[in-house]
Amino acid sequence: MDSPDIRIVLVAASHPGNIGAAARAMKNMALESLVLVRPKQFPHPEATARAAGADDVLAAARVVDSLAAALEGCGFIAATTARERDQYFRVAGLREAAPRIVAEARRSPAAVVFGAERTGLTNEELEAAHLLLRIPASVAYPSLNLAMAVQIVAYELFSARAPQAAAVDRAGVPLAGAGELEQLYAHFAQVLEEIDFRDRTESGTHLMSRIRRLLQRAELDHNEANILRGILTAVQNRRRHAGAPHR
Repeated sequence: MDSPDIRIVLVAASHPGNIGAAARAMKNMALESLVLVRPKQFPHPEATARAAGADDVLAAARVVDSLAAALEGCGFIAATTARERDQYFRVAGLREAAPRIVAEARRSPAAVVFGAERTGLTNEELEAAHLLLRIPASVAYPSLNLAMAVQIVAYELFSARAPQAAAVDRAGVPLAGAGELEQLYAHFAQVLEEIDFRDRTESGTHLMSRIRRLLQRAELDHNEANILRGILTAVQNRRRHAGAPHR
């Protein structure tokens, strides 16, 4: 079985035992790349104890200060959620999404992001994702332990990598990385300010969030992101040549 480059990213994990158990779940399912964003306690003896044979995964775990740093170099990004989100996010069932994650990870690194035990991921953190994952569970008690959620996701990814799984086309341009997309969104916001394009809705505060989600759903590749950056630069140049003041 091949080993596509899939990062498991835990954001603000509060219990070191969950970190160790997540490492064990990854080892069970042949995943190696664990990234911890602002863990409350790590390294920690309980994490080591709960890893139970996955010491290599735990020892290789990277600790970073921001989600952006954890996602650096990644193309496709999926994020887990247990709550209903607004209609601007694309949400898929885990079994449906797993083959897509595996396919994208063969082109460039992919990531699956998990939130803190009590609060999950914020809307701002979810904005980096192309897709939100829902794990089916009982309506009466849908809340999953963090390590349990990692185990379920890891299992579905392992199953999607099985030899009998559908063949994947590895050709094509990789998806634009998280860093590239952040640069695109910053450029977009700058141009909107320069042309005085405002959010005309009642609240008037969600324009860039909607643009971000629209483009995340489009799953831009590297070339497409560059095309949009080029268009934005052309708009700026045309305004300057026309004598419009640069803001």
